[in-house]
Amino acid sequence: MLSLFNIERYIILFLILACVSLPNNFCQAEEIVSEEVSETIVEPVSNSDINTSYINDIEILGANIIKPEFLLSKIKLKKGDLYDKEAMHEDLKTIYRLGYFTERMKAVPIKNDNGTISLKIILEENVPVTDFTIEGNTVVSSEELMQYLLPLKGKPQNITAINNAMEKINECYYSKGYILSKIDSVYDDPDGTLNLSIAEGKINKVIITGNEKTKEYVIERNIVTEPGTVYNENIVKQDLVRLYSSQAFKDVNRTIEVSEDDPEKFDITIELKEQRTASVSVGGGLDSATGAFGSVGISDNNFRGRNQRVSLTGLIGSGILMSDASIKSHMNYQAELSFFEPHFLNADNSLMSKIYYRDLGSYTIPLAIERRVGFESTIAHRLHFNKRMSSTFTTGIEHIHLSEGDGPRITNLYNSHGLNIADRARQLQGGLFFKLAPGLSYDSRDALINPRHGAMASVRYEEALGISNINRTNGRIQGMMRRYLPVGKKSSLSLTARGGLKVHGSEMPEIMAYRLGGPYTIRGYRVNGVGTGTSFIMGSAELATPLPFVDRFKVNFLHNLRLTFWVDAGKVFDPTISSILYDRPNQAITAGIGLKINIPGVGPLSVDYGIPLTNCGPNGSENGYFTFGVGDMMY
Repeated sequence: MLSLFNIERYIILFLILACVSLPNNFCQAEEIVSEEVSETIVEPVSNSDINTSYINDIEILGANIIKPEFLLSKIKLKKGDLYDKEAMHEDLKTIYRLGYFTERMKAVPIKNDNGTISLKIILEENVPVTDFTIEGNTVVSSEELMQYLLPLKGKPQNITAINNAMEKINECYYSKGYILSKIDSVYDDPDGTLNLSIAEGKINKVIITGNEKTKEYVIERNIVTEPGTVYNENIVKQDLVRLYSSQAFKDVNRTIEVSEDDPEKFDITIELKEQRTASVSVGGGLDSATGAFGSVGISDNNFRGRNQRVSLTGLIGSGILMSDASIKSHMNYQAELSFFEPHFLNADNSLMSKIYYRDLGSYTIPLAIERRVGFESTIAHRLHFNKRMSSTFTTGIEHIHLSEGDGPRITNLYNSHGLNIADRARQLQGGLFFKLAPGLSYDSRDALINPRHGAMASVRYEEALGISNINRTNGRIQGMMRRYLPVGKKSSLSLTARGGLKVHGSEMPEIMAYRLGGPYTIRGYRVNGVGTGTSFIMGSAELATPLPFVDRFKVNFLHNLRLTFWVDAGKVFDPTISSILYDRPNQAITAGIGLKINIPGVGPLSVDYGIPLTNCGPNGSENGYFTFGVGDMMY
């Protein structure tokens, strides 16, 4: 027996099928799809009979997966509205644009006895998506790509939703640097499986042009991008940065072309413009440590076309400027021959070696003449697990010789402080030392010049083996941490902590003691003006900001100029004889103002004026002190 429900359905179906033979003033069938399909509208004999009737109810037929309630919320005609053929026409277009249905759709208005309209909307759903296949992907996993496709599963195929998913897949590739990738084709199987084919943009060959002096293998070792791999813009940019940073080229570019050998692949051309790398320099200036100085140097940043750097420099200075009475006035003589290999044994290692000679008035031992001759070699290794970290290992041999610079004065100092002049010999201890120094560093700064974000940190242990006297063997460890914080749009605040500690060596020579005071530690004091000791701690806070209105000038040099406001504080522990002889405070807090200009290849040049906020000692200046520095104060 037929249930009442089935009887009702058959009656509705009968009315729909019979609609074409009923009087035109009883029902109206509208076969409306999209603009892509021709429209067939059956006009009633009396258009006013239907178009002046109200809608009693709306029923959606043929929507199995897509909920009728969802479709009713998308159309404008509602129950109780005056029926309007044109409005119904637009509503069907709206439903079609949702993308879930074929173009075979109808709206059938049926006039009821009470003069209202029962509206039947007959639809046909697209074949539902049942599964997916992905071909051609190698650098992005299928699991990652599936997250964009799975929301389509179980729903009728929807061209708009499929296109959105394809766009998200492309964006996924682009965000990882695979800018040449594309979805090659999309097709569906009769069972509802959606098939994707991806062309990721593989490289056919890498071509290098423009190099005349530089060896090709030197260029290739800076290029990670290889034939047969998928092109990645991020990796190529890093390749170009490495090539430019080698200082062998004044311009580095890349071009991409479809390969003539294989249209599915691409040829990458690295275009280089070499620059003159050999130079002779002559200069001079003022510095707190060397005084009025003159220098001469010869260097080649692309030695023998192998990207090795060789330099020979010499400097003659008048001696420390504005020093206190503890530093012997003595000409400063320095010479250094250095060699740098950026790829030592492999791409992750570099080697820096140097031979040096220094003859100057000692900064550490009062009224002494200090002479150092040595050889030093440092291997740096970039760590794989964190590209911002690197390890270093330094080894070298150094001979330190100290001689008396002013016997009568030092004798008077010892006598006035009740010290035994025999201890002077201990102050002048030097010797021959073999050094081993492992280290670790971290650098996340956003820029090398005027950084505003990121951090720096380093730690280094140095073991000095006394060859001439084993009893003078000692070990020291020191570290530094610095954090950059942005202030406003162009300024930055840097917070720095630094410390050093003698680990062992009861007979460690005083020449190896830590010292505070001067342009590279506690500003506002002369060199060593705070004191010397076997251990120290210090901290600094510095606000760096561009000079007002300097951006109006088109001189790049001025754009790197910074006005600084700073506070330094530090303390030395286990003071040496020198601190006692000159009544140094051994601790200090200073505040000041300065100017700093960062010059690529040289580092920051700074002029600072600082005022002690604590007891500056009898040899300090309560009114403040100028310091001049070349390089970072923390190194």
